[in-house]
Amino acid sequence: MSRLQSRLQQIWYGGREPGLLLRLLSGVYGAVVRVRRTAYRRGWLRTQRVGTPVIVIGNLTVGGSGKTPLVIALVEHLAAQGWTTGVVSRGYGRSSRGQVEVGVDTDPAQGGDEPVLIARRTGVPVVVDADRVAAARRCVELGCDIVLADDGLQHLRLHRDIEIEVVDAARGYGNGRLLPAGPLREPVRAGINLRITHCTNPVACDAMPTPAFALVGERLQSADGRSEPLAAWRGRRVHAVAGIGHPRRFFDCLRAAGLDVVEHPFTDHHPYVADNLLFDERLPIVMTEKDWVKCAALAPGDSWYLPVDAQCPPGLLAAVDALLADKLGPRTEREHG
Repeated sequence: MSRLQSRLQQIWYGGREPGLLLRLLSGVYGAVVRVRRTAYRRGWLRTQRVGTPVIVIGNLTVGGSGKTPLVIALVEHLAAQGWTTGVVSRGYGRSSRGQVEVGVDTDPAQGGDEPVLIARRTGVPVVVDADRVAAARRCVELGCDIVLADDGLQHLRLHRDIEIEVVDAARGYGNGRLLPAGPLREPVRAGINLRITHCTNPVACDAMPTPAFALVGERLQSADGRSEPLAAWRGRRVHAVAGIGHPRRFFDCLRAAGLDVVEHPFTDHHPYVADNLLFDERLPIVMTEKDWVKCAALAPGDSWYLPVDAQCPPGLLAAVDALLADKLGPRTEREHG
């Protein structure tokens, strides 16, 4: 993590006051956001429908909130309800341009780390494009009857039937300021159909005032197909690698399981090279699954990753089902059979 990013984290979440320059830039950014939303609200700019329902799931803040595992869980839940789901994303961090249909064998540099992870976990059509309208239309062409837009709350051009916001229980909205003085991409607003909280453990979910989920990872995986219980690594010293929005969450997860962690935080969507994984002390390397999709060919032999799943209580899934029924109407067996 760079010195600038570390400083911003201290300002956004650590109680350090932003300077005058950051506050001025935040004011300019906020004015642009307001003008853009006003333009869509008054019809000066128009949203585009794609001929099938669209659910947008995203954050109002910069950085990780456990959104990708939740997207995977919702894709699986929608499939259980009979929907043929497609996922669209900008594919942040990819080096390619234009539209890419992401499959299980797509290079993360071309498709983006999160879209590749979603494609591998779910097997549904995943299309990345800076133009999410074009991506959603491609999903429809591929036979999808519902589209889930990953991280698209601020992409107003794509009409959405349902908006779901993911909120990190530990960090919330930080200092409540807009970028760059704070972590907010836009002001906290009414109109979000469902706010889902990512809490630190399943027990804490029950105490949340809104539907909540937790991330659960129980087994470490290696490139050669080995699988070991995370609990069996209690007391072992490891190099922990995380290039996600909130690396400390991963490090804390490993420590909670009893591992002795040497932290190696990287920026979100970091483009790894082999030297990033060469450390002076010879220890096993443990990383997130999102990092693994980019590092599998680079990592030394004793390298592992921890897949996590969004553990969604029945109440959360019931809230999603109620929202689908309210916004989209009943779905009969004939319609999805």
